[in-house]
Amino acid sequence: MSKKIQMPALSPTMEEGTLAKWLVKEGDTVSSGDLLAEIETDKATMEFEAVDEGRIARILVGEGTEGVKVGTVIAIIAEEGEDVAEAAQGDGGAAKAEAAPAPKAEVAPAPQAEAAAPAPKADAAPAREEGDRVKASPLARRLAEQTGVDLASIKGSGPNGRVVKADLEGAAKGAPAAVQDQAPVSATPAPSAPAAAQDFGIPHEVVKLSGMRKTIARRLTESKQQVPHIYLTVDIQLDRLLKLRSELNAGLAGRGVKLSVNDLLIKALGAALVQVPECNVQFAGDQMLQFKRADISVAVSIPGGLITPIITEADSKSVSAISTAMKDLAARAKDGKLAPQEYQGGTASLSNMGMFGIKQFEAVINPPQGMIMAIGAGEKRPFVIDDALQIATVMSATGSFDHRAIDGADGARLMQAFKELVENPLGMLA
Repeated sequence: MSKKIQMPALSPTMEEGTLAKWLVKEGDTVSSGDLLAEIETDKATMEFEAVDEGRIARILVGEGTEGVKVGTVIAIIAEEGEDVAEAAQGDGGAAKAEAAPAPKAEVAPAPQAEAAAPAPKADAAPAREEGDRVKASPLARRLAEQTGVDLASIKGSGPNGRVVKADLEGAAKGAPAAVQDQAPVSATPAPSAPAAAQDFGIPHEVVKLSGMRKTIARRLTESKQQVPHIYLTVDIQLDRLLKLRSELNAGLAGRGVKLSVNDLLIKALGAALVQVPECNVQFAGDQMLQFKRADISVAVSIPGGLITPIITEADSKSVSAISTAMKDLAARAKDGKLAPQEYQGGTASLSNMGMFGIKQFEAVINPPQGMIMAIGAGEKRPFVIDDALQIATVMSATGSFDHRAIDGADGARLMQAFKELVENPLGMLA
C-alpha cells in the first residue's frame, strides 16, 4: 500500500514552509533516514528525512513552492513489490486535493477533496486531546484568549483538526463587533500593497517578500500593538572593559579565541538578569514565568532579514565559551543551517548596532520575551570621572521592557546592574 509524505512541522510553531529543493526524483528508491528534500521555514533551511522505505512514485509539490501548509501531501511512496505507476495513480486525486495551496481565507477543503479521501471523524467537530482539551497552536491559543473566542466552537483546519491562527481570523471576522473591538486579531497584512495603487508613477521594481521577512513584519507588528514598551537608557563608560578585553585576548591568543566587545556584553546582560530576576521573566496572561538562568538571544543580520541565535546559560558560561558559541551560531545562521532550538526561546535579547555608528536606538521586544537590550556605539565623549571632566569611551544602552510584567523600578535596577558590570568587568568574571 502506498504511503503519503506530508509537509513536516520542523519547529513547534511552524504552520507552513517553502519546499526549496527535492533531493530525490520520481522512481528513486529511498530508505528510512535518507534525505528527501530541503525545506525553508521562516528562519532556516532544513533537511527532511524519509521515515518509510520504498520508491518515490510521485512528487506532488514542485521545488520552490511557497506557503505549503504543514500536513500537505508533497509526495507518494510505493512500498516494496507495489507497482509504482499504480501507486501514483491510485492516490493521485486525494493527494492533489491536499497539496493544492489553500485559499487566502483558508476555508474548509473543497467537497471533491473530501469525497476522494473521507475526512476522519475528528474533522466533524473541533479535535480534542486527552482531557477534552481542544488541539490548537500556541499562537491560536494566545489570540483566542485576547479576542475572547471559544476554541471549542472552532473547527480547526490544521493537521488532525488542529486550530491555527487562520481559523481565529475567520472566527473574529464573524464575531460580534463588541468582541472585535475588544482586541483585534493581531495578524497584519504583509506590507505589499498593489503597485498600481502606490507607485505614483515612480520607476520601481517589485520585491517579493521572503517567508522570513513576512514573519518579521508580523511578529514585530504584534509586539508593538500588544506589548506596552517602556524604555530606559544609561550611558556606560567602556574603558575598563576595553582594557580587560585586550588583556584577555593576549592570554587567549594561543587558543584561537578572540573576544569581541559583544561577547562581554552578552555575559554582562546574562549576569545582570540573574542579579535582577524580576526582569528575567515572560508575561503569560494571568501568570508570569520567572527563569532561573539567562539564555540571551543575540540579533544577527543575515541576507533577507534578522535571526536571533541563543547563547544558553550566558550567566554562567565563560566569555571564551560565549565567544566560541557566538561565532559558530552566527556563521550557521548566515547559511540558514540553525536548528529550531538554536533560535527559538531565550529569556531576553541583545541587539548591538554600535558597529554601524548608531549612537542610541530603542529595540522592539521579541515576544514572548520580556526585554531586549539595545547597544549603541562606543565613542569618545566628555565624561565626569572622580568629579572631574575628562574624555572617556562611552556607549548608550537602552533597555526595552514589557511593562505588563516588568515595573519601571525593576527595569531601572537591571540597567543599573548592567552598567555596574560593564564598568567593573572583573566582577562578572568572578
